[in-house]
Amino acid sequence: NTGGAILSGIVDSGSNVGIYTSIALDSNGYKHISYYHLTNKDLMYATDKSGSWVTTSIDTSGIVGHYTSIAIDSNDAVHISYLDDTNDDLKYATDKSGSWVTTSIDTSGIVGHYTSIAIDSNDDVHISYLDDTISALHFAPDTSGSWVTTSIVPS
Repeated sequence: NTGGAILSGIVDSGSNVGIYTSIALDSNGYKHISYYHLTNKDLMYATDKSGSWVTTSIDTSGIVGHYTSIAIDSNDAVHISYLDDTNDDLKYATDKSGSWVTTSIDTSGIVGHYTSIAIDSNDDVHISYLDDTISALHFAPDTSGSWVTTSIVPS
């Protein structure tokens, strides 16, 4: 394990934490976990890259963090897709600039359920998710420097 000792046990404790979890490993083998904190209604992030588990609230604006999905790019930057349940929007968070930045990706209708995120060999981000307004699968890549949303299953 290049990421140090295998850390097990409690990552975060308290009332109703650890829902909608997703995990990814960086190039050094460190673990990165995104999850929803039900009591606080926040998107959370945990990592063991310091040698012990450290948790951070990433987005605390409303009810945010359902259906998290996490990916790590070739520079070990973290990327998370998730649902903003307050506004029914697809959101995205990343620390690639050195601090966490959150962005609303799709705000048209009831979108952002069941997200899945992936990073390609060019470090471009790709997110798939449900558009519940029209019951269609959507795809949002950021290959041109801006997000483009497309329905890939006709309504």
